Amino acid sequence: MANPIKKIFPLGFPWQTEDPFLFCVYHLDHYPKGKEDMSPNASLEGRTLGNDFTIKDGWRMYHGQTIPGFPAHPHRGFETITIVNKGFCDHSDSLGAAGRFGEGDVQWMTAGRGVQHSEMFPMLHTDKENTLELFQIWLNLPKANKFVEPHFKMLWHEEIPIVKIENAQVKIIAGSYASVKALDPAPDSWAGITDNDVAIWNIHIDAETEYILPKSNISDVNRTLYFYEGDSITIANTAIRPNYGATLNPNNDISIISGKKPSHLLLLQGKPINEPIAKYGPFVMNTDVEIQKAMQEYRTTQFGGWPWPYTDNVHDRSKGRFAKYPDGTLVKK
Repeated sequence: MANPIKKIFPLGFPWQTEDPFLFCVYHLDHYPKGKEDMSPNASLEGRTLGNDFTIKDGWRMYHGQTIPGFPAHPHRGFETITIVNKGFCDHSDSLGAAGRFGEGDVQWMTAGRGVQHSEMFPMLHTDKENTLELFQIWLNLPKANKFVEPHFKMLWHEEIPIVKIENAQVKIIAGSYASVKALDPAPDSWAGITDNDVAIWNIHIDAETEYILPKSNISDVNRTLYFYEGDSITIANTAIRPNYGATLNPNNDISIISGKKPSHLLLLQGKPINEPIAKYGPFVMNTDVEIQKAMQEYRTTQFGGWPWPYTDNVHDRSKGRFAKYPDGTLVKK
């Protein structure tokens, strides 16, 4: 049998991905208690506010000036899947959609022809730390879908299927596992086509146990495993340390043996789109000419403008988890 590991690589910021994925970043910030305005109850002195990506005291402000996060910015030509395992994210966008999600929720947003959104991390707890753990994954759109209408979708954690087996559990954000199917993705997604075998799985393996990762349903997929928490895993007699990833052979079941601590992994898999990619910051198209047109259109139209009072908009502390959709539909959790 062929070696199940094709390559092992260190996890940077962002993580290395393969087609059809463009980008994956892991945020783990041990934020302090919050103030009444939901900002960190700690000094911001010594931070490069507006561009604070260096971990100081266990956390970062990112592009936030008062509250950590990413104020209004544009996207075109791909999708974002934001998985918030711990803490909360406040979403606002140029469609008028908004939401607060976290503690296991997932937001799936299709940028399509263009959207602005902000992602802020409010410090809701004033009596304890506000730890944030999230993944943001960029999934490409094929040329035929680069200009679809933007779409905003919530996958609430109460509804996301989790498969529990003897030594592990698998949270199925996209794809299917052991005949259990994920919730539907956004309507124009590459993940919506079964034959593309797109999978996004968050895998937790008990300490000192073996887990069998099942082979892909098709042979021509890219499959990458990211080991982000634990002390070690072993695949095919090869020890892999945390903060490393591995590209895997998709055609065989793969044994993963966890070390002395539980192991936490993210799996990204999918059939490649195999189209030219031109990228510039938040725009992902097929040619440089299309990138120039995207930049010009954004300067002219602002992709519909910004209907919120602040670029770093956050919602009232009392709101709890909710989603407000572009058509005005409000869902509270």
